Amino acid sequence: MMSTEPITLVALLHGPDQPGLVARVSGWIFERNGNILHADQHRDTEAGVFFQRVEWIPANDPSESPDSAAEEFQSFAASLNMNPKVANLSRRLRVAIFVSKFDHCFHDLVLRSKSGEFSCEIVAIISNHPDLAETARGYGLNYYLIPVTAATKAESEARQLALLQELKVDLVVLARYMQVLSADFLRKFGRPVINIHHSFLPAFAGGKPYHQAHHRGVKLIGATAHYATSDLDEGPIIQQDVARVTHRHEVEDLVRKGRDLEKTVLAQAVRWHLEHRVLVYGNKTVVFD
Repeated sequence: MMSTEPITLVALLHGPDQPGLVARVSGWIFERNGNILHADQHRDTEAGVFFQRVEWIPANDPSESPDSAAEEFQSFAASLNMNPKVANLSRRLRVAIFVSKFDHCFHDLVLRSKSGEFSCEIVAIISNHPDLAETARGYGLNYYLIPVTAATKAESEARQLALLQELKVDLVVLARYMQVLSADFLRKFGRPVINIHHSFLPAFAGGKPYHQAHHRGVKLIGATAHYATSDLDEGPIIQQDVARVTHRHEVEDLVRKGRDLEKTVLAQAVRWHLEHRVLVYGNKTVVFD
């Protein structure tokens, strides 16, 4: 039986600011009997760039598929000298989660997905360690162990890429995956990768950042979620948050607060991405609420 649920399209577009863009986009949708559900826009006054996110139900035309409606809008937006990306919100993105041994972000993402908070399908848990295999299978998720060493890194990444291609993965989430993905991996995958880390970088780099932060007497700790690029930990930032600490907090307190921040910041970044609310331009993002 075919679903009667209406198709919803969402477009993210940006380009040189010019008069009448909002009216022309909404007019184009109205003229084709579409129904706008939500629209938001932003203007970068310094760069003179216009950004918009528009979500709409296209006309119920049996002769037109969602793909053709999306292509038609892309052609229209290009005629306005805009750079568009159009997605069908009824299509659930296929997600692979990369993990190592830390499990806090892993549990949080899986439980949010299972509760219906995320509109996606987690198709794989990929790890360089066996530690979380039993837990993942307890969640009913496929676990793929692909060890990584300095000598086997290229071979391991080739296996990961082949698996991602086989599973038709749309998004990779690095849930405290303690390996650096090479520029070659990111280029060949060609789809978004979201990473999470503490916000001390470039200060307090290394294996024990919270110990270093405690020794330095910091008053703020934080977490950053960003898209992974070939420049390590310097990709476009999606979400950040901080928590205050004092001299009364021990290292264990900083670690606990940091892990809480990592979970919530990563979850928010993934949610925004799945809802097509993040528009990347240059090394920055516009996140539409």
